[in-house]
Amino acid sequence: MKIIYMGTPDFAVRPLKAILEAGHEVLAVFTQPDKQKGRGREMAISPVGEYALLQNLPLLQPLKIRSEETIKELRKYNADIYVVAAYGQILSAQLLNLPRYGCINIHASLLPKYRGSAPIQRAIFAGEAKTGITIMQMDEGIDTGDILLAGEMPIEAKETSDTLHEKLSFLGADLIVTALKLIEAGKITPTRQDNEASTHAKMLSKEESKIDFSKSAAEIERLIRGLSSRPGAYTYYRNKTLKIWAADWVNTKSADKPGTIIEVTKDYLTASCGEGVLQITELQIEGKKKMPARDFLLGYKTTAGEIFG
Repeated sequence: MKIIYMGTPDFAVRPLKAILEAGHEVLAVFTQPDKQKGRGREMAISPVGEYALLQNLPLLQPLKIRSEETIKELRKYNADIYVVAAYGQILSAQLLNLPRYGCINIHASLLPKYRGSAPIQRAIFAGEAKTGITIMQMDEGIDTGDILLAGEMPIEAKETSDTLHEKLSFLGADLIVTALKLIEAGKITPTRQDNEASTHAKMLSKEESKIDFSKSAAEIERLIRGLSSRPGAYTYYRNKTLKIWAADWVNTKSADKPGTIIEVTKDYLTASCGEGVLQITELQIEGKKKMPARDFLLGYKTTAGEIFG
């Protein structure tokens, strides 16, 4: 098929590669405009944009996909279908109706659960046992369109957003190739979503990245895993921001105020929580790199009784 591909982050690179390897003709790739990154704040192209250029694919980076100028440009391609994967902009009804087969989306959850921008993180926060990929026919709503194809996978006990992101990218690549084949053959049956069963995976905020030690240790440990790449779960220690990158939770009672350091060993430090305790094994103090708790404790003579937050 003749395809317009729209995507931005790493997650969307592997499906694009799979589409090309399956022999489809990608007429053009749309991605978000370059953004400033890193401490130097230098302009950087998106992972999808970088891959598109390596493959010598026409690359477009409109500030607004819904603009008349962009719509006029899209009409020139006369594509059979648009494939969207974490693009980052909302398509208008006019855009959705341009291609012959409409627009389909690679969404990183088992819809109708976790509609929205942070499905991977929200599934980990909630302690879900499984998640997956849904190939969806796009409509004007936010992830409300008919389900075309879906595949599930387990969420492992120590799964992080990074590891799950990687696995779902592979699954998305497999499913989009299958879906395109079925659509072209007229052998796919759309299924309406159950709106009553829907949940919303809202955008992550910095405020919710702050650790609330009055919550259970299990909840906090899931928060840490869900924020494993960015922005990271954080608290404060000796008036500095402290990010916690890895921890274990233990269902042990503590009478100490939540956030109190109750044990310091050579390999970890333990903090009391609203329920259970958190054993911190990897962290990052403001101005320093990530490090194992063992290395942190060599530089900071931490003692029981100190309080985070």
